[in-house]
Amino acid sequence: MPNRLIQRLFTALLVACVALSTWSIASPAKAVDNPELLPDIETPVIDLANFLPTLQEESLIKQIDSFEKETGWKLRVLTQYDQTPGRSVKEYWGLDDRSVLLVADARGGNLLAFNVGDELYNFLPRTFWVELQTRFGNLYYVRENGENNSIVNALDAVSSCLREGGCNVVPGLPREQWILTLITSILGGVICGLASVPRQKDQVIAWQWALIFSPLWGILFIAFGLGPVVTRTADWLPVFRNVLGFTLGFLVAYLSPMMNRSLSSEPEMD
Repeated sequence: MPNRLIQRLFTALLVACVALSTWSIASPAKAVDNPELLPDIETPVIDLANFLPTLQEESLIKQIDSFEKETGWKLRVLTQYDQTPGRSVKEYWGLDDRSVLLVADARGGNLLAFNVGDELYNFLPRTFWVELQTRFGNLYYVRENGENNSIVNALDAVSSCLREGGCNVVPGLPREQWILTLITSILGGVICGLASVPRQKDQVIAWQWALIFSPLWGILFIAFGLGPVVTRTADWLPVFRNVLGFTLGFLVAYLSPMMNRSLSSEPEMD
């Protein structure tokens, strides 16, 4: 019994020694707040990750200061990579309900993150900020345009919308998004064309079936095909292309069964 007790005490002591030695050689945990990383002079841009070239950073600072004097909205930019000042930036900048903090950190899947004051949601809804982050902060956009332009373009979208009194969506229509609207427009035309194929003699268009399926092709063409275009740009060219895509999809789906029936009804040559 005493031997077993001594073994248990020895084992516990050995485990404690290993734990203490591991803790002693481990790197110290990083603090949540690192105010020593903040500059002594207040500036609206703190580029700890060096994403912004010097001239572009100086230009961005002037634009932010001018925008704040003009509108009263406060825009701030923090780039970080390994170390971050953390929550101490809130006191440093005096962030309030009329402030927008853009944090650029390349360690995650998306470069951009936003800390938005409550008053801004009255002009720019939460869906706006989600779209803003996914459009300008995704890896493909950053790879093609660089971290600096991703930051500047995102801030330009925010400032332009606030000058206009608010936006429900992010202005501008990226090519990838327009291609998606074109695909949905064509698909809507195909469904409408298939539903409109005549099913009785002397019938030109099956209006009843077209109306029955109108919620489906209407959502694809109007909500997903035209809606994202007209709400993001005043250019009528993508609208015309989507309407043309819907029309072509309709004609192909509408005429294909009729052409197949006419070909099958032709007499075979002996």
